[in-house]
Amino acid sequence: MSQTWSAAGVLLAAGAGTRYGMPKVLAHDGLWLRSGVDALFGGGCDDVVVVLGAAVVDVPGAARAVVAPDWSEGLSASVRAGVAAIGPADAAVLHTVDTPDVGADVIRRVLDAARTATGGVARAVYHGRPGHPVVIARRHWPALLASLDGDEGARWFLRHRDDVVAVECGDLATGRDVDEP
Repeated sequence: MSQTWSAAGVLLAAGAGTRYGMPKVLAHDGLWLRSGVDALFGGGCDDVVVVLGAAVVDVPGAARAVVAPDWSEGLSASVRAGVAAIGPADAAVLHTVDTPDVGADVIRRVLDAARTATGGVARAVYHGRPGHPVVIARRHWPALLASLDGDEGARWFLRHRDDVVAVECGDLATGRDVDEP
């Protein structure tokens, strides 16, 4: 793959955060939102779309907001809205607002792995545990979108492929999604 491979970040931030007690896009006065956007841009994304739903807020910097009107149907609605909002890009970098310790170094590592992988699909793992970000080359977006259902996001799509590159990032972050305050 070319080194000019372009990537668009999709920050999934539409949920109500019921276990957390509030939409996580609002957590720590928007710090998680700003951190997620910074990580995506700093990690090599040329464009960043923030998917909103339960709370609609201003997004930082050059990021663009898109509202998933059906956000309450689950993560699949957010992924669908985010991928649909991406302009011309060779890959989508799916990331979540509730993994605040994932920085640009993790994004860059996973994006670089996907860029050089034959299948163009890579995901971060943390000490062997799958997590975010997930990078999916544009040629796979129709299959990704067709596989989306409920609150599963890209999980089904990733489980039914044998070319997903697992990129160990446990030396850079925990990758834990924060579900409780």
